[in-house]
Amino acid sequence: MLYDHLDGLRDRAAGRLAQTLRQTGGTPQARTERDVNAVMYTQRIAQLDAAENGLCFGRIDFHDAGPRYIGRMGIRDEADDYEPLLLDWRAPAARPFYLATPVSPEGVRRRRHIKTLRREVIRLDDEVLDLTDAGRDGPHDGLAGGLTGEAALLAALNASRTGQMGDIVETIQVEQDWIIRSPHKGVLVVQGGPGTGKTAVALHRAAYLLYTYREQLARRAVLIIGPNPTFLRYVGQVLPSLGETSVLLSTIADLYPGVTARREEPTAAAMVKGRLDMAKVIAAAIRARQGGPRSGLEVTFERDVLRLDRRACARIRDRARRTRLPHNQARPVAQRLLIDALAGEVADRIGFDVLGGGNLLSAEDIEDIRQELRESVQVRAALEQFWPRLTPEGLLTDLLSSPERLAAAGRGLLTAEERSALLRPAGGGWTPADVPLLDEAAELLGEDQRAARARGERERRRRIAYARGVLDLAYSSRSVDLNPEEEAEILSAYDIIDAERLAARYESDDDRTAVERAAADRTWAFGHIVVDEAQELSPMAWQMLMRRCPARSMTVVGDMAQGSVLGGGSSWQDVLGPHLDDRWRLERLTINYRTPAEIADVAGDVLAAIDPELNPPRPVRETGVVPWSQRAGAGELPVVLGSLAGLEASRVGAGRLAVIVPGSRLAELTAAVAEVVPDVISAEAPDLDRPAVVLSVAQAKGLEFDSVLVADPQRILADSPRGLNDLYVAITRATQRLGVVYEEDLPKVLSRLHPLDESDLA
Repeated sequence: MLYDHLDGLRDRAAGRLAQTLRQTGGTPQARTERDVNAVMYTQRIAQLDAAENGLCFGRIDFHDAGPRYIGRMGIRDEADDYEPLLLDWRAPAARPFYLATPVSPEGVRRRRHIKTLRREVIRLDDEVLDLTDAGRDGPHDGLAGGLTGEAALLAALNASRTGQMGDIVETIQVEQDWIIRSPHKGVLVVQGGPGTGKTAVALHRAAYLLYTYREQLARRAVLIIGPNPTFLRYVGQVLPSLGETSVLLSTIADLYPGVTARREEPTAAAMVKGRLDMAKVIAAAIRARQGGPRSGLEVTFERDVLRLDRRACARIRDRARRTRLPHNQARPVAQRLLIDALAGEVADRIGFDVLGGGNLLSAEDIEDIRQELRESVQVRAALEQFWPRLTPEGLLTDLLSSPERLAAAGRGLLTAEERSALLRPAGGGWTPADVPLLDEAAELLGEDQRAARARGERERRRRIAYARGVLDLAYSSRSVDLNPEEEAEILSAYDIIDAERLAARYESDDDRTAVERAAADRTWAFGHIVVDEAQELSPMAWQMLMRRCPARSMTVVGDMAQGSVLGGGSSWQDVLGPHLDDRWRLERLTINYRTPAEIADVAGDVLAAIDPELNPPRPVRETGVVPWSQRAGAGELPVVLGSLAGLEASRVGAGRLAVIVPGSRLAELTAAVAEVVPDVISAEAPDLDRPAVVLSVAQAKGLEFDSVLVADPQRILADSPRGLNDLYVAITRATQRLGVVYEEDLPKVLSRLHPLDESDLA
């Protein structure tokens, strides 16, 4: 019955879409309405298609009311006074499905989990929440510690991974539900260790907010920030599967329109670029380009040389700065002041009254001089030298390729070693750490609105000229068989509309979605921002994100124990304090759903070495599979790793295997594994749809796999000042099996691993 209603909704949306697409022409308003409706119906069809799989996944029975069915979307019976047939999982009436426990049943007598395959029910799991009914309806099967839905939850946790994250609408737990449904306003920080479901919670919170605040957030769009493109591909289907499309997924490296930042750089350079001091360095670099040479300005004009001394130039520069406009927007002010000063020099020379001591030129004469100065090539060159038009890309390239400019801009802010780390030849592409610097430069430079208006005016004139040509063609193509009297009685195109109105009518309308417009607009203000693996962001990256959300509505999720050396601090106060002071709130996830207890014990030793005060999340299951280690002889690690990867690939079956290696050995060990596992994907373009993948620790963040092999843990520790954090990330990616292959000595923090023996290889 539910699927009959779903098919009816889809058919009606498809029919309306087809009818909309058949509409052509009309006024600009009509065309805009057509395009908006087309997008709306297309998104509706996508939402209905996404709900097809697992449309209904739950039911709650009450003592004093009829049952409620819970699903991915809400469906009402249009033939029966729009009675609800299926509740959207985000609706307030559906919340008892996630919150009810035997201790606090919320009026619920029984909760049923429904598992479907396409349109067929394949499994039912019941929980009796009123224990007085247990003898009549079956035993209570809830997990201890406030967890709900043991059978459904364990089935999801033990299922083989597919290379894409799935949604958790069927198994959301109580502590997750509280976070998902937290108020929209303000900055919410979600701290949680590996496997606590931080990413899933953040994505479902985005879906909940879009459902609850649809009009506001769909118009402004929601931004999801992830650590790398592999991660975004991994989570990319979660929100579409929940019927939400008003979301832009991006990394920091891809957030500046028109720039693709893929070039690698030394960690030392990236660390310096991430500091907030770099905002002051960029501001100093801009100031250094204002006011012309230190010696003053000389301009050749009509075979004469006009001179403005250092003090005169400084006065003009300071007056332009006092407008507090961005550099490019203050440029017309600086140029006007400079023209006035040069015109005064000319006037004093040619109009000086020797007898009276005054000036004989009138105001009109001086305005003529100003106009002649504006038209002079030499004067225009001097204006450009005094206050040049700058682009973010040009400014940053000039700064980072010039020891002199770096030294001047970084005086008192950067050491000689830091300036040396930043210095690089011009060209070669941008790095991820450059992107926040480009954004800062763009903010400080601004755009000269005169140039934008001039471009708009040129485009308007071009459209009018084209429209005039169309009208001329229509006029000249009238029948030549008419006599003058008949011709005078027939209306021409010019009698109906003129060229200017015709051009305005067919001006291109912006029919892009909010997400498309947001992706192309650096100044776009998002309705909400979700930041995943937030401990990875530098202070400059945070400054870039704060600029994109003036309302400060954010969900920030991460784990400080997994932070890399490029992150902004060792606590959330360190990270957020410079931007928010104490205007943020913290929630914690304490339960580990991903990592079985056997692996969690190993990870706990590493966590204690990072910080003895940190508490690991509590695992909810055991697998009986003991994590192991295998030593390789000197120089033999690639061969041993390849052999063991082949063994694990055969054991993992339909699941996924990840081989996590030090970044400095990525290419070498990828080649070694590829000799044994032919389907392994290249390290340069990891594809999680393949059964096996080799990743660096940085690439593996936020991901999970059925089986994980960690190679050369000593090198992982040595490659970074936060090597323990990286090792913690590597060993917490597995949902079932963990193995570590090492040479030399095994790090003491991994002493709990069981040495591999012959029986394990069988």
